[in-house]
Amino acid sequence: MSDETKPIPADDGASVDSPPSAATTPVSRRAALKVLGAVPVAGALIGGAAFAQQGTPQQQSPQLPKQTHETASPPAEGTGKNPPKNEPKRNFFTAAELRTVSVLADDIIPRDARSGSATDAGVPAYIDYQMSVRETEDDTRVAMRGGLAWLNTESRSRFKKNYASLSADQRHQILDDIAWPDRAKPQFSHGTAFFSRFRDLVGA
Repeated sequence: MSDETKPIPADDGASVDSPPSAATTPVSRRAALKVLGAVPVAGALIGGAAFAQQGTPQQQSPQLPKQTHETASPPAEGTGKNPPKNEPKRNFFTAAELRTVSVLADDIIPRDARSGSATDAGVPAYIDYQMSVRETEDDTRVAMRGGLAWLNTESRSRFKKNYASLSADQRHQILDDIAWPDRAKPQFSHGTAFFSRFRDLVGA
């Protein structure tokens, strides 16, 4: 992706803020991107409703090339503690959740020599906005937050840090266990279901 959208800032804080209230007015994807000040993201970005309608870990999700989470990628610009002045308002995620979303999205679509990362394209901001709209099911929001919590719990269990604070190699070790539903062990079923749905939202 080569969109010139401002990157989503990171937040290293471990505290969990109270999530902002969801928006109550239905919006189109075009309107959402205008609000975020983003240009359209290349490829199909599946809305929050699609996240809820995805199958269980037993159902096969489309296989992606292995490099989608194994290619080393530098962190997106602007992921330090000092956010840019025009930082988009968070509608759904806490600051800590949005940092995790941003790092995971960039693990799926990293920056390379030809195009920017998912964060460069404004994908995390779009997912945040999509999670907040009225049309998104409550079950979808619960699944999103539950999946992010699972990812951080697994990261702390293995490496004593939250996912966003891990090295690329450590993150990819976790993703190797949840990226392929047909090869995932039963103990990773929740993580596999979350990752498959999240990957669809990112628009691989």
